[in-house]
Amino acid sequence: MPDFDSAINELRLLDDISGKDSFIHRIHPVAKLITTIIYILITMSFDKYSLSGLMAMFLYPIFVFSSSGLSMKNGLYKLRYVLPLICLVGIFNPFFDKESLFNIGMISVSGGTMSMLTMVAKGVLCLLSSYAFVATTAMDSCCAGLRRLGVPNLIVALFLMTYRYVFVLIDELSNMLIAYRLRAPEHKGIHISAWGSFLGQLLIRSMDRAEELYNSMELRGFEGDFRYAGCRRLERSDILYMLILIATFVMARYINIARVIGGLFV
Repeated sequence: MPDFDSAINELRLLDDISGKDSFIHRIHPVAKLITTIIYILITMSFDKYSLSGLMAMFLYPIFVFSSSGLSMKNGLYKLRYVLPLICLVGIFNPFFDKESLFNIGMISVSGGTMSMLTMVAKGVLCLLSSYAFVATTAMDSCCAGLRRLGVPNLIVALFLMTYRYVFVLIDELSNMLIAYRLRAPEHKGIHISAWGSFLGQLLIRSMDRAEELYNSMELRGFEGDFRYAGCRRLERSDILYMLILIATFVMARYINIARVIGGLFV
């Protein structure tokens, strides 16, 4: 099942990428988290017809991707399953909002078309910024940053353990798929008659593995708090990074930079 294997490799690759060393990777996770949240909130606050105003917001993902060594092409490729859903949400807007806003030559652009394109742009920007945060921040550092922000320890522990358990579940599923392929090499996938037993075995095996892991954690002194996930204090460079970017987002929200630049040439 090449699709499943490629999905596993992509997930493991994302975990490896977050541990790299670059300017963006070295920024404090709290600063990156606050910056990403404010960026998403400001991006979503744009008017439904303000497509030109959103153009300046593309500078942030471009800056993060280029500074961290991430590939914008790979980032869009990893979001290929979510982007069609965003397009599907606004695809009916042109049929409900047919009022013309402006003309491009002989082509009339309706409000529904503009709102659809604006919605798609917002979705792409929010997804890219979220992916950039995850790809440049190790999960342990992210959870340690959440604790510094005052997020309850129980929520942070559940979040981190769920993330780590995904890899345990994937390992069990991978082993079962290999065993099934060896027993039924003529099948391209799992036959429908084996779905029930396959899922049941996966549930039982994963629960047993989770119980073993939790027992080993308790034997090592686990009391509900991941004390090993240290997080350094915010430095001046982190605060400066956060303040400059937030100020840029606010300026882009209230000043249509694309229109100002276009006015210089027209």
